[in-house]
Amino acid sequence: MELSSPPEQLLNDQEEQGHFSSGGADHPWAVTESLRLRRFLCYGSESATYSTRERALGPEGALALMELVQGGRSCEVVEEVKRMCLEGKTVRPNPALFALAVCSQNSDAKAKQAAFRALQELCSSPGQLFTFIQYKKELKDGLCCGMWGRGLRRAVNDWYNSQDALSLAHTVTRCKHRAGWSHQDLLRLSHLKPANDAIALISKYVTKGWKVVQEAYADKEKSEELMKVFLYLEAVEKAKHSTDEQEVVHLIEEYRLEREQILTTHLKSKEVWKALLKEMSMSALMRHLGKMTADKVLMPGSPEVAAVCERIQDEQALTKAKTHPFSVLVASENYKRGHGKRGKLKWQPNRDIIQALDCAFAKCLSNVEPTGKRFMVGVDVSACLHSLALGSSVPSVAVAAAMSMVIARTEPESEVLIFSEEALVPCVISDDTSLIQVTAQLVQIQSVGTDCTLPIQWASENDKTVDVFIIFTNNETYATINPTEALRTYREKTGVFSKLIVCGMTSNGLSVADPDDRGMLDICGFDSRAVDVIHNFVLDAI
Repeated sequence: MELSSPPEQLLNDQEEQGHFSSGGADHPWAVTESLRLRRFLCYGSESATYSTRERALGPEGALALMELVQGGRSCEVVEEVKRMCLEGKTVRPNPALFALAVCSQNSDAKAKQAAFRALQELCSSPGQLFTFIQYKKELKDGLCCGMWGRGLRRAVNDWYNSQDALSLAHTVTRCKHRAGWSHQDLLRLSHLKPANDAIALISKYVTKGWKVVQEAYADKEKSEELMKVFLYLEAVEKAKHSTDEQEVVHLIEEYRLEREQILTTHLKSKEVWKALLKEMSMSALMRHLGKMTADKVLMPGSPEVAAVCERIQDEQALTKAKTHPFSVLVASENYKRGHGKRGKLKWQPNRDIIQALDCAFAKCLSNVEPTGKRFMVGVDVSACLHSLALGSSVPSVAVAAAMSMVIARTEPESEVLIFSEEALVPCVISDDTSLIQVTAQLVQIQSVGTDCTLPIQWASENDKTVDVFIIFTNNETYATINPTEALRTYREKTGVFSKLIVCGMTSNGLSVADPDDRGMLDICGFDSRAVDVIHNFVLDAI
């Protein structure tokens, strides 16, 4: 029987927006050169394993990328980098920057120019620019080529000159250095030629310091734009040197200064945190709930707690921030824990904030984009699920419950099974089922031994049509039947190119996925990026 999905799979490699050919793949599950590149660009590895532990990037771990570049296909690689980034398929930014750095070292002038143009288009933060420069430095010796040539100097010039002056002033004061590089290094080595007076002022501030800027512009007539930049930098400097708490609060409120621009000594102040809270992003707000509670900024019954709870539950704000339910779960579990991962920071969790986070989780379910695929989620309960998942420090039972709930509530055709060696029962999730109720179902059955093929066998025996199997487990897996063979047998029976994802939530390494089968994926640990990896994998992006 022919599989129903291969044409779509092959399209991704042969025809998708004119990208790479499949290299003559004999089977719809064959792993191609272009697929290995897309995996690398997505999460930094060419293998069928996503790990929450990020590893250093180098040519030895990007063989498909290096082969394509050495084969004279750098321009195609650059286009693929742009496509993946602009479509939001890269869950980690560094692999794309590494690929652009490799292409920019090419002897082909056209490819080099394409890489530098893409850098300006895709590099949105100074941290990314610094990382790109560092990759260039690391590649310089290995590829036996130069670094600070005309192309790189022009690219760095363009990056600074293409930005709005006030935004650039904010950028250079918020992120000053990373990956061993600073703005001062880049402006000096690129011989920056400022595009206008405001950029020139910022350049002088970075390279010479505020005193020199004050002297140079004290009696100089300033345009409206120049005055805005001057006053903004003046506010940053005042905040750095002021000992007056109220002055710092005023500067934060008037110039919208952020936490990264404020000295550590001022971050001990409740009033400073209250001022920062007004303009804090949703992700930053959830990340600092514990710190603000520990510092008595968020006191029970206070206006600040009421304001925070209102923001956390604001459906429009959650949608605008594209907040995924799993990100809310991580924030909630970290907050309920009452202490930080490191250090001595401790707090008493506020009940109102916990309830607001629970409410936000439910509201964020509508932010999840359905894939339209038929899912079967299998939660292995053969071992205790209370250990913490690697990468997010969330109990693995909460990870499995949350992801089961997300899939069941967003995918019209989905089933959730609770399984062990001795039992396999459905997990009931309706529109009004809470996360606590789902979690309770997952801790009722326990046995020994983990056979990740059981949900596949059950689907086959019960004539269930499944596009994607997802297994959540804490155990090292074994199987009475090889998972690859079980999956291919199911494919042959149903005519569907089914995929298998095995999430080892507490594992540093899995070996379930067949490296030669594009329809299999292992996930080691679990974090918010894993959510996007799964989405990309299901939709054939990787």
